[in-house]
Parts: sequence; C-alpha cells; structure tokens
Amino acid sequence: MAKTGLNKTALITGASSGIGAALAKIHAKAGGDLILVARRADRLEALRDDIRSAHNVNVEVIAKDLTERAAAQAIYDAVSARGLTVNYLINNAGFGGQGAFHTRDWAEDLSMIELNIVALCALTRLFLPDLIARGEGRILNVSSTASLAPGPMQAVYGATKAFVTSFSNAIAEELRETGVTATALMPGATESEFAQTAGMDGTPVFQKTASAESVATAGYRGMLRGELDVITGLTFGQRMMVKALPITPKKTLLRQVRQMQSS
Repeated sequence: MAKTGLNKTALITGASSGIGAALAKIHAKAGGDLILVARRADRLEALRDDIRSAHNVNVEVIAKDLTERAAAQAIYDAVSARGLTVNYLINNAGFGGQGAFHTRDWAEDLSMIELNIVALCALTRLFLPDLIARGEGRILNVSSTASLAPGPMQAVYGATKAFVTSFSNAIAEELRETGVTATALMPGATESEFAQTAGMDGTPVFQKTASAESVATAGYRGMLRGELDVITGLTFGQRMMVKALPITPKKTLLRQVRQMQSS
C-alpha cells in the first residue's frame, strides 16, 4: 500500500485486538504515527512494542475503559497534554451480545450503548472541531452490516450500529467542503474476539468469517478515499441478502435474521 498515512497520526479505539489492531498495523506500515486506546494496558503495550520494532513510527498508548462516561474527555485531554495532533479518528471500539432482549443483563446492554454510541459520539464531538479548524482529516466509524436491518437476538447491538451508520452518513454531509470526511465501515462476520465475547460463535452467521486484516484494509482505503460506506467481509449469500433488503418483506427478513443470529 502506498504511504498515504505518512506523517499522519491516527487515534484508534479498541486497538488491542481484531480490526483495531489490524488498522494500527496498516497505518504504521503506511508511515503514520499512532495513538492506541483500549482497556487492556498490557495488550496495548505489547502491540506498541511490536509496531515500533517493525516500523519507524511513534506509538502512544492510552488505557481507558470507554464504557465510562468521563473516558472520552480524559482521552482528549491526554492527547492535548502530550502535544499530539490527531489527523485520523478511528472509532473502532464496540461489543455485542446475543440473546432475547428481555432475558439479557440490562447493565451489559447499557454498557454496550455507552461504548457503541455515547463514547463514539463524544470522541467525534471532541476531536472534530480541531480537524475542521485545520481543514483536513478523516473519521472512520466501525459499524456493521447488522446496521442494515433490525437484529432479533441482537436487538441492542443492531440498533447501536444502525445509529453509527446513520450518524456517520449525516455528519459526512455536514462536513462536505470542510476537507474532513466521515466513513462508516460495515463488515460482516469477522475473525476476532467479537463472536466469543458476544456469544455469537455458535451461530450460523459466524460459521464463515472474513479476516480482520481484509476488513481493516477495505475500511482504511475507503476512509482515505472519503467514501460514505464500506461494506465488506460478506459471503456471496450475504451479499445477495443485502441487495434484496429493499424488496424483502420485513417479517420475512426478521425471521431470516433471527435464524442466522440464534445459537
């Protein structure tokens, strides 16, 4: 990949594994510096050391739990205190959870909303004015193909990702002519810790997964091009299902999705 990230600093949340770690490596390979954010300091520090040894780039780590309401401001303050400039904001942190809404633990679903929606919006609101003031920048919000239809057995997760896609598209239009773009990355089932954490590893939708590297590459390239949406990591059958969404009766669609997302 061409060194399009040269001299650009990317802040990546959820960077300790999966798509986030893959994005960090892609950006470093392109010659860009990094600010890595996640809960697990040990994982971040190991990734930092690996990237520093492989690429001559600066890597900063900030260990924060983004389910905590004050975390976004603390991250912004830490970046400012270190005298760092963020050129690419990559909101990748998020998690899901499988099960009927009325049986799931409400505290877990509330944390999901805090991370997938509130933290993403807070970080965007904090860093976006700086990007606009400089007249250049990229935002990549990691959504999901789950955002394209209601998600029985993942009702809250699907709804949070529908928010992310809608929010990303809306601000993309607001940012037209500012030099800043916003892209929604909507992967299908991806090889990462997500499925196990969400209890989805035994469901039909995760029987065939895309690699985190292929998803991250598509998202990174789409972000640099300023694309609105990047849909990637789908099987042939899933691509056909997405194309048929506008004409599929909603009750039929809901039954299909429930079947795919049930253990």
